[in-house]
Amino acid sequence: MTDLAQYELMYILKPDLGEEAQQSAIEKVEQIVEGAGGTVEKTDKWGRRKLAYAIDDFTEGFYVVVNFSGDGAIANEITRLLNINEEVIRSMVVRLDD
Repeated sequence: MTDLAQYELMYILKPDLGEEAQQSAIEKVEQIVEGAGGTVEKTDKWGRRKLAYAIDDFTEGFYVVVNFSGDGAIANEITRLLNINEEVIRSMVVRLDD
């Protein structure tokens, strides 16, 4: 069994999602992490913020940060799944070193 690593996932949701759709999208991302074999430790909603540059004609986005643990292959799988999620306009997974 490989050691579990700590990761941080930051993603930006489309700003035009309603409150319920936003919460649903956040839960869906947590399910993606757990489905890929990870364990969600904390989800931090940063809220609506202005983007540094327009992405898909959006100038704002709803930022969310998720701390989770998982094995080495999890980051690639989560990135792949978030790239095909229509509600997420940008995402990044970073491994946190001890």
